[in-house]
Amino acid sequence: MDFTYTPAQLEIKARAASLKNVIMQYEDYCEENNGLTPEMHAEIRQAVLDHRFQAINMPAELGGAGLSVLEQAIMQEELGELTGALWDVMWRPANALRACTPAQAERWLLPEIRGERRDAVAVTEPEAGSDPQNIRTTAVRDGDDWIINGEKWFVTVGDAADFQIVLASVDGQYTTFIIDTDTPGVSVKRTPRYTHTFVYEHPEFIYEDVRVSDEHRLGEIGQGYDLIRDWFVEERLMIGARTIGAAARATRLAAEHARNRQQFGAPLASFQMIQDMLATNVCEIVANRNLVYQIAWEADQGVDRKTLHAKAAVCKLSTSEASNRCVDRALQIFGGKGYMRENPVERLWRELRVDRIWEGTSEIQKLIIGNEIMKRGIDGMLDYPGAQ
Repeated sequence: MDFTYTPAQLEIKARAASLKNVIMQYEDYCEENNGLTPEMHAEIRQAVLDHRFQAINMPAELGGAGLSVLEQAIMQEELGELTGALWDVMWRPANALRACTPAQAERWLLPEIRGERRDAVAVTEPEAGSDPQNIRTTAVRDGDDWIINGEKWFVTVGDAADFQIVLASVDGQYTTFIIDTDTPGVSVKRTPRYTHTFVYEHPEFIYEDVRVSDEHRLGEIGQGYDLIRDWFVEERLMIGARTIGAAARATRLAAEHARNRQQFGAPLASFQMIQDMLATNVCEIVANRNLVYQIAWEADQGVDRKTLHAKAAVCKLSTSEASNRCVDRALQIFGGKGYMRENPVERLWRELRVDRIWEGTSEIQKLIIGNEIMKRGIDGMLDYPGAQ
């Protein structure tokens, strides 16, 4: 096995680091103002295009960057160092949009690949969080149209997205619909404030007798849950990459502080308890980075969808839990300065907490893994592809 970066991967990593350094200039403004100005968004959009990272998960023939899953992970690890969730300014269309018809692609997918439109995925509801199959949003046929009624929570990027991918029940068959945000009947119920600072918001939406044509149905009737599950898989792998990037930045900053900060006549880094925290962080970061790369590589090899779903759960569970521990230790090393919002470590400490919740809580990831073991055995979870 060869674990070195290929020349192409090194080039992607260097390009991602360059884009990260451009976007990092906006961190303090984002924290102080709870977001960016339209002019700043335009500047960053141009930077994404200049670095050729538009729609990294979409094929080059459609105008995307055409990166493999492993290449996406390498890229996302770099951007994961950004605070304010500024990694999300780089648009990455929901992979459910690959089910678009040619007409739908022209209307929604291709403009998003170019950075002219933005999607948001609307799944969670008041009675459907960890179990998306418990949704109450309905889509009812009315001639050639559909009438959609329901409510969605935690619609990330919902304040900026001009269309949404909405999971609804068609007589108990879970189906996805593309709904433009300005469609009559779509309204924002409220926009809650959260612990983290996020460059975008997570509004709650209400859909009241929203009428759309059948052209707005994404995929087949009853295919919606599979499309959303595939979206969860991709999101969980990218969460793994980003959280490890965040943990690495926090640990580097803490190590630098420990080398320079004098206490009791010696640098903090000379004390064994500080060394223990830094050493533990290094071990957790290195081990989990390798885990992310392995499972991303397996995704590129075409691992069985159900096995990949469970392995993505392993990735998200391990990385999100480990990165939270790492950033917490880094904050502790800074002492009181670690608790100041001007410190990137403090911002990462707040922002990484949600990674143990969204796209499936840590507890749900364990259930997914356990269910896979119960149904299909443990070998597929423990072995490399082709080992059996």
